[in-house]
Amino acid sequence: MSFILNGESREIPSEWADEPLLYLLREHFGLTGAKYGCGVGICGACTVIVEGDAVRSCVMRAGDVEGVAVRTVEELAAGERLHPVQRAWLDLAVPQCGYCQSGQIMAAVALLEQTPRPSETEIEAAMDGNLCRCGTYRRIRAAITRAAEAV
Repeated sequence: MSFILNGESREIPSEWADEPLLYLLREHFGLTGAKYGCGVGICGACTVIVEGDAVRSCVMRAGDVEGVAVRTVEELAAGERLHPVQRAWLDLAVPQCGYCQSGQIMAAVALLEQTPRPSETEIEAAMDGNLCRCGTYRRIRAAITRAAEAV
């Protein structure tokens, strides 16, 4: 079994096929950007992009990504050049503790790739379910709006 991980073809070892995609990414490939939060797909800390859609990697089986493209937060920056969403996040000082931020960023990237100029209602709908215990929601929405202007 193979899939495309951050633009590169990678093998899914058979012993990992029934494990959550999150575990495969973190433990097998060493990509620790996606975080374990709730383990049941509610909090969004584990959000990655699969075939253009933001998905919760804690509830998706690793074997279910066979033949498809998966993108993680590690893929976004090009060397020292940050993705516009990452740049907006820093410019507006979005993170506090930072635990949820990679999931928030990946959900925002997926939104902007599908809807380059989202309305506030579209931003709220796309980000619904990505929880931030620090309550930085206002800054998150502002950063997405700023990133949309930069894309």
